[in-house]
Amino acid sequence: MNFVQAVQALTDAGVEFAIIGGWSAIMHGSAHLTNDLDLGYSRHPDNLRRLAQALAPYHPRPAGFPPELPFVWDDRTLHSGTVFTLDTDLGRIDLPAELTGLGGWDEIRKGCVRLRAFGREVWTLDLPSLIRAKRAAGRPKDLLVLPELESLLDATADSGPAAE
Repeated sequence: MNFVQAVQALTDAGVEFAIIGGWSAIMHGSAHLTNDLDLGYSRHPDNLRRLAQALAPYHPRPAGFPPELPFVWDDRTLHSGTVFTLDTDLGRIDLPAELTGLGGWDEIRKGCVRLRAFGREVWTLDLPSLIRAKRAAGRPKDLLVLPELESLLDATADSGPAAE
């Protein structure tokens, strides 16, 4: 898995995206590990084109899709769907255009903070938004990390303005 390269490629291509899943939790101090990169993204046509072009060199294909079946990765494909679970040369990348508990890109973006990670300045969900999304998703793996995320939020609130 080389998510550093994936994030750098997307950032360098000017893709409007935010890290929204397990890596967002890690960026906030979570000890939970993840084997995929979850990214919310703008569905604006120019952004879909940049997103498709940035990931194309890494041969994205739907996860579990038989290799002998044709698959076209481009902005039209991205426009035709809202959730993509991709196997790439860099690892598994999940691209939901909407996030349970938050909504689409405009709502996702409102719940983000800018952090330095992966060698770039990137958007990621803030802790309250991440907690809201994990709680709304309700999957066992999301519920498992909630106590830790809530503790991190409490620690941030307890530390006062110096933590900002």
